[in-house]
Amino acid sequence: MAQVPQTFLDALAVRSWCALALRALGLAREEIDAINVYPVADGDTGTNLYLTVESAATAVEAVFAGYEPDDAAGTARGAHGPALADALRAMAHGALIGARGNSGTILAQLLRGMAQVLADPGTSDAPHADGDALRLALRRAADAAREAVAHPVEGTVLTVASAAADAADGAEGDCGTVALAAYEGARAALAATPRQLAVLGRAGVVDAGGRGLVTVLSALVEALTGEAVPEETYAGSAEAESCPEAPEHAGEGGPAYEVIYLLEADDTAVARLRERLDALGDSLVVVGGDGLWNVHVHVDDAGAAVEAGIEAGRPYRVRITHFAADDVHAGGERPPRERAQRAVVAVVPGEGLAGLYAEAGATTVLARPGEPPASGELAQALRRAHAREVVLLPNDAELRHTAAVAAEQARAEGVRVALIPTRSAVQGIAALAVHAPNRRFDEDVVQMTSAAGATRYAEVLVAERQSWTTAGICQAGDVLGLIDGDVAVIGPDLIGTAETVLDRMLQAGGELVTLVVGDDAPETVADRLEARVRESYLAVDTVVYRGGRQGALLLIGVE
Repeated sequence: MAQVPQTFLDALAVRSWCALALRALGLAREEIDAINVYPVADGDTGTNLYLTVESAATAVEAVFAGYEPDDAAGTARGAHGPALADALRAMAHGALIGARGNSGTILAQLLRGMAQVLADPGTSDAPHADGDALRLALRRAADAAREAVAHPVEGTVLTVASAAADAADGAEGDCGTVALAAYEGARAALAATPRQLAVLGRAGVVDAGGRGLVTVLSALVEALTGEAVPEETYAGSAEAESCPEAPEHAGEGGPAYEVIYLLEADDTAVARLRERLDALGDSLVVVGGDGLWNVHVHVDDAGAAVEAGIEAGRPYRVRITHFAADDVHAGGERPPRERAQRAVVAVVPGEGLAGLYAEAGATTVLARPGEPPASGELAQALRRAHAREVVLLPNDAELRHTAAVAAEQARAEGVRVALIPTRSAVQGIAALAVHAPNRRFDEDVVQMTSAAGATRYAEVLVAERQSWTTAGICQAGDVLGLIDGDVAVIGPDLIGTAETVLDRMLQAGGELVTLVVGDDAPETVADRLEARVRESYLAVDTVVYRGGRQGALLLIGVE
């Protein structure tokens, strides 16, 4: 689609920028994934940047939807199109809530920094921004990104962003001129990154995040000038040569997990969170503001990282990725595209279980009450697992179709996927307990499926309204005990109802009881149920986990 040249940045230009950046990243995604060696050689930077910009573009389109013609006569729902400030804020917010990975999180902060200048309350009614405003916005973007990273490293996307801002500072003219100068400055800085970061020089590549930023800036140039700028292929280029004095910034090994979540918290709590997470791991990036933040960190203790978020505020959309044994951090020598042989991806209902599953080696997708993951999110989790073979545990009967669609997408990309139809997180725990990556794939899947099928599951929750159930009529506030998906018990209190549910489940026998206690359950419920099992059922063991904010007050599994 041809772009109309314009000398200023307005809402339509922002819309075009998002669409062009999304298209360009879609074309460059595989190349950027292939050169991803820092901070972790997990081959997903291009995909993460694409998903981040996709979220930003979707948010901008939602703003424009309010101004589309309502009928054949062309009557608009608004008198004019959206203001520049509205489009910019939507773009920044969309990127923030949809940010993926280290580079996607930094890109979200770059866009937020631009919006802070161009959508400033003092100029929010301005229909467009000129070259001077764009220069200031690019400088604020680069500064904001550096402030968000706990330990900035040169030779990365931060260097490329700063170079873009420096080049823009020296440009005189309209927005198109300033954007072109920023692009040229970024491109030159990108070509120099292998001389700044030894791991890039050894691999013969430029920084993947910086490569993505150059692509985003090229889209901005095209949106403003109507002319596409030439894109280069940097992998293995003449510039990408090892430099003896290039510094190292990471050693072999490194933390085992990537933890990302959105967080509702105030500034003071986030400042404390930064300190705690910085002590737990590396690659810490915290972006956002005004009460909503996106947190990214690499740690060995995923549960501790999530717990720190819970102490700071309300974390949600938690994503925990276990870096496969065949992947290494930047100091390693393995090829960046090496995949693990096998991985497990699981949907979990609470932060506590997310940490538990991640510690067992699974890549997790958090499903909050009323917010089931879409097939695209599950497909991305399958990619993040970065393995040739993946076992998928949906842990919810209603997610089986969604999981099947995601599995088909992954199979089309060459990944062998086995979908085990787990209907509860406790069935997933049982399956994960017998998972053995060294077994043949088919044998491993059979054993995991058998363990999940041998586990009866129940949940105890509070009725929100009067309703007919398989156990009779319940009233709002009643405690419901569901066994294998059907309401079996209606009671007045949690402990009594839970004891009845447990007794019914153990009537058919059992060797192990698993209790997953939610944050809203009384502290005494686990002790009471453990005591009942110990006193009434010989040779039955009990294990208790903390599930966090998981929707149900209590999950019960009997193997």
